[in-house]
Amino acid sequence: MEDAEFEDILDDWFIESLKTYKDLHVYQLEHPTQVLEWTSGKSVCVAGYSQSKNEILELRLPLKLLADENKSLCAERDFKVSHGGFTDGPVRCLTHIPGTRCAVTNDGLSSDLQVWDLGGEESDVIRRTGSIKGKRSASERGSRIAARPSSAPQVLHGAQISDVQLTELTSGETLYKLETDSADPLSSLQFVSDTVFLAGCCNGSVYVADTRTSAPPQLSHSPSSDESVVWWTDGAAGPHSSSCRVIRVSSSGQAVVSDLRNLGGAGCQAQLDVQTPGRCSQVDVKVSWAPTLDDCISVSGFSGVVQIYNTRLWGAEPQEARPLFEHRGHAVSSQQTDDSVPTFVTSHIWHPERPRTLLSAASDGSVHVWDWVDPDRQAGSPTP
Repeated sequence: MEDAEFEDILDDWFIESLKTYKDLHVYQLEHPTQVLEWTSGKSVCVAGYSQSKNEILELRLPLKLLADENKSLCAERDFKVSHGGFTDGPVRCLTHIPGTRCAVTNDGLSSDLQVWDLGGEESDVIRRTGSIKGKRSASERGSRIAARPSSAPQVLHGAQISDVQLTELTSGETLYKLETDSADPLSSLQFVSDTVFLAGCCNGSVYVADTRTSAPPQLSHSPSSDESVVWWTDGAAGPHSSSCRVIRVSSSGQAVVSDLRNLGGAGCQAQLDVQTPGRCSQVDVKVSWAPTLDDCISVSGFSGVVQIYNTRLWGAEPQEARPLFEHRGHAVSSQQTDDSVPTFVTSHIWHPERPRTLLSAASDGSVHVWDWVDPDRQAGSPTP
């Protein structure tokens, strides 16, 4: 792409963004990250994934984004590094332990976990304080990690469904093991209540289990019989675990929403408008329910775009779905040549409290925090 053409595209997108974003802030990391994890409503953890030494950083969001009133009087528009340290290898998964200054990581090479102190007011250094031995000395995808929401620091972790166990961080004691012989690799692991969790497998199967019992887990098989398709899963936790909804998205763009009480049935489904420009890494795809915006999901990792869909518009039969909104900032702001690898989104995450605020990262090291404007609301039509 010629420089003049790139500048024109960038200018057009910037002008468009004045109407489509309430806020948009950009940060450039020295090396890209695959992990974005909130440590509070104002700060987020990132870490590199190169095979050698990497930074692990806690970034404070721009104060201008967080200002509810008189934004024009707030001059601070930049991310700030509040705490930092170094890892000896890649970080492919990172989970913050609620109510603590502790995080747990996995390098994507084995199922072992690393435990970190994120520092505090007296120290800005992030340092490693321990480790948890996993069941796999080598793993193609590494471990998935989920922190138990309201208890002493405990993490659920595993690389395969048969590896899943609950470990207490302070003692290293194993408190629970999932009873299954399946060797299916995991794509996701999350609590939907303090004791009930979902384990999503790459083949599309979903297991539901309760850490209070040793009973076998509830199993929902893949929505597709195509074994070449990879699936990613997320659950939207409700006031009760039984009210949880589950979204499954495949590498072919098929999306299926189910109720936790009937995972085998499709409440609604759609064919998503995903783009795969030849560089879709299976570890980078992510699907997430919006925590405070009913019926909305976000999808990334197929390209340099983060897409937002309203599942309320989907039907019981498969249909093509258009995104409600697309964040194209990473793709647009990265100049491409004929020989270059396209920029793709490596991770994204919704803000836990601000309904339309998301954070996203890309393979060029860019990190964006953006508050999008609902196009339906702009047009004056009803919106969820």
